[in-house]
Amino acid sequence: MSIGSYSCDESDGDASPAAHQLSCDDLAYGLDAQDCDHMAAIGMFAQGRNDYGDNGRVWIGADGPNTFIFINAAGVPITLIVWYKAPGDDAASFMNVRQPGTNPVKMSAAAAEQQQPAPTATAEVVPTPESANAPDTTGAAAAPEIPGAPAPTAEAEAEAPVPSEAKEPPAEATPIAQLWTAAKATGHPEVWGVTLADPESHVPTRIILQKYLNANDGDLDKAKDQLTKTLEWRAKTKPLELVKKTFSKAKFDGLGHVTKYLQDGSAEPEGKEVFTWNIYGGVKSIDETFGNLEEFLDWRVALMELALQELDISSATKAITADYDPYKIFQVHDYKSISFLRQSPQVKSASAETIKVFAQNYPELLKEKFFVNVPAIMGFVYAFMKLFVAPKTIKKFHPMSNGGNLAVEFGESKVVGLGERLPANYGGKGAELDEQGRGPLLE
Repeated sequence: MSIGSYSCDESDGDASPAAHQLSCDDLAYGLDAQDCDHMAAIGMFAQGRNDYGDNGRVWIGADGPNTFIFINAAGVPITLIVWYKAPGDDAASFMNVRQPGTNPVKMSAAAAEQQQPAPTATAEVVPTPESANAPDTTGAAAAPEIPGAPAPTAEAEAEAPVPSEAKEPPAEATPIAQLWTAAKATGHPEVWGVTLADPESHVPTRIILQKYLNANDGDLDKAKDQLTKTLEWRAKTKPLELVKKTFSKAKFDGLGHVTKYLQDGSAEPEGKEVFTWNIYGGVKSIDETFGNLEEFLDWRVALMELALQELDISSATKAITADYDPYKIFQVHDYKSISFLRQSPQVKSASAETIKVFAQNYPELLKEKFFVNVPAIMGFVYAFMKLFVAPKTIKKFHPMSNGGNLAVEFGESKVVGLGERLPANYGGKGAELDEQGRGPLLE
């Protein structure tokens, strides 16, 4: 038997005359399936084969000499009717797929009237939302709906799976995405000089959020809590404004510096090393420097924010992970000429509060911390640190009795000759901190 000549237009699924004839034997399984899905279906029936793997259909039987029934992947019964082409008949096409959500293929009314078989039953197609929204492709020359397609048999309905309305739940948001949601909820848009944005496309924001995750060993709830508190603290304290603030030269002159060292020709984040230097041995009056705790903390935060400006996370293009993070700072605390036999309450209070504020609001920014020119009896500082700093951070602390040995500690840095670029009193050959460093504004 022959199935009439036709071709398929992808734009609307209409059949149109073609210049050649196709027979069932010639219509190979899956032929032109990409261009016309209906052709593949007829080829499937002609050869008695299923195409569930390609198109999600299983043939469940024939219900008459020219009516076939199959089910799709959703379990919806589909009736396919084939009209045979009589010799010499000029009808353009001879098939109609009555499938929810699929536009019927147009055929001539004359051909339908002449060639459709005697009706045996009326097939009622199960409506779906997709079919309700499908555009009507019938027109003045299109055939009316064919009543001769029988309903699926009881046996076919029993075998057909029940259509499922359940939708897969949305994928759970990643920890970074959830932190971003928490950050937006606080209303403060900035951390460490970075204006927060969607971490999917903004690497600096992703770095910051990942640091909060890393600081809490991947515990999302703890990371959210710390990030929220940081944002609230920054909204209240306004650290970026403290960088512009002028502090008392009598109280803080020479006590804090920030230095930056670059590897020539390197665009990698490892090619930059940033240091903060706290020269507590230069304190002229403990009462003046540490007496006003709020003022001291403002000055100390301003120094840290200057270091973050040099670190320049806002320009970063390389994301971090739980194991890789080059965006960190060296800290050096010089206690030369300080007596640790009797520590004033002001110093102890300033030390404890500074450690607490920094642990809460500047996580995962410390690369290593060196305490230089430290007497052996210095113990109270570590006692305070252990109260507020994570054990993995404590491991980064290095007490040194001789500050002149500091330069040899940086042999693994990607900045070649880093130790030699430090000031001479720390074992290097570089200029003094007053010359090569910068600090908070003083007057």
